[in-house]
Amino acid sequence: SYGYMAKSHYVDKQSLFLHAPIPNLSTAENILHMIRPDGQYTELEARILDLALVLHAEHGGGNNSSFVTHAVSSTGSDTFSVIAAAIGSLKGPQHGGASSQAFAMMKDLKQEVRSWRNEMEIADYLTRVLNKEAFDKSGLIYGIGHAVYTLSDPRTKLLRDYARSLAYEAGREEEYELYTLTERMAPEVFRTFKHNDKIVCANVDFYSGFIYDMLGIPQELFTPIFAIARISGWSAHRIEELVSGGRIMRPAYKSVVKRRKYVEMDKRG
Repeated sequence: SYGYMAKSHYVDKQSLFLHAPIPNLSTAENILHMIRPDGQYTELEARILDLALVLHAEHGGGNNSSFVTHAVSSTGSDTFSVIAAAIGSLKGPQHGGASSQAFAMMKDLKQEVRSWRNEMEIADYLTRVLNKEAFDKSGLIYGIGHAVYTLSDPRTKLLRDYARSLAYEAGREEEYELYTLTERMAPEVFRTFKHNDKIVCANVDFYSGFIYDMLGIPQELFTPIFAIARISGWSAHRIEELVSGGRIMRPAYKSVVKRRKYVEMDKRG
């Protein structure tokens, strides 16, 4: 919180305010207390952020940052370095940065379509995203699809239900309806574009950014909030590696380049 406030003041030229954390508040309550000028928040807001933190705290060892935690811990490195490495992994837009990308994509969609209820316009936009013609031209519909979940992501259902309550409290029902419509349409657009029957679903990142925005959390803090939650999971993985590991992780590597004769530097074309 203090780091962001300093950046907001010295870089963005915003007013500086600093609130000290209150010991008897939860992590979620303290986050909301410390990033808001008046330090105030509602019970619903604190409950939803607390849920988001719990849902992001751990998700098995298969995700990239938790694997990095195991790999770096296996070298005998210290805890601070291990967490720093995990944060570096989480920073990537396809991992921890996905909620920010999903939010930015939906923000772009809102500007590109004339009617938030027009299914054809939304389908056309999503098709252009897949065809690398819209948003960041990556060909990715952020917040849709998961390496493990196909039929549904149980975390998404929880966030969707709470996002609805928060949207109605904040007067942002239309945006919520746009999110649910996009979530419903994206899998079909994906199958049509890919010409296959692969089942995809919205993942935890799809609603996260929308919820954070409704909570007044700036986009620059989306990934740091994820890191705050995931540190508990990384710590558990580190302890597991220290207790039951013992050997350094050394990934196998097999070159697929065909053998070629060595050519002297001055004879290379």
